[in-house]
Amino acid sequence: MTGGLLTEIGPWYLALRKPAWQPPDWAFGPAWTVIFALCAAAGAIAWREARDASARRLVLAGFAANAVLNVSWSYLFFTMRRPDLALVEVAFLWLSVLALVLVLRRVSRRAGWLLVPYLAWVSFAAFLNATLVKLNPALGA
Repeated sequence: MTGGLLTEIGPWYLALRKPAWQPPDWAFGPAWTVIFALCAAAGAIAWREARDASARRLVLAGFAANAVLNVSWSYLFFTMRRPDLALVEVAFLWLSVLALVLVLRRVSRRAGWLLVPYLAWVSFAAFLNATLVKLNPALGA
C-alpha cells in the first residue's frame, strides 16, 4: 500500500518514452493486487506450517526486507524520478523475492510456489525499467 502512495502517474511519468509492449497503466493496479493477495496467502500458509518460532521469524524477516525493497523501488522511480537508480535497486528486489521463494519453500512448498508469479512480475518489471532507462537517456544523474 505504501508503494501505491508513492506511485504518482503524473506528467513526468506520462511524458516518458515507453515501449509498445508495456501494459496499459490501468493493468498495474490489478496485477499488484493479485501479487499481494498471493503474498498474503503464502505468508499465512508459511506462518501456520512453520515448525517453530525461529522459522516464523525467518519468514517475517524475509517479508519485511522484501517490503522495504518494494517500497524503495517506488520511491526511487516515481518520487525521486530516477529510473536509473531504480534499475539498480530492482536487482536487489528481485534477489529478495527469490530468497523469499526459497525460504518459504523450506517451510511449505505450496507457499513457495505462490510467490513464483511475484518473481515473474518483478522480472518483467526489471526488464521494463531497463527499457525505460534506455528509451529515456536524459533521465538520471
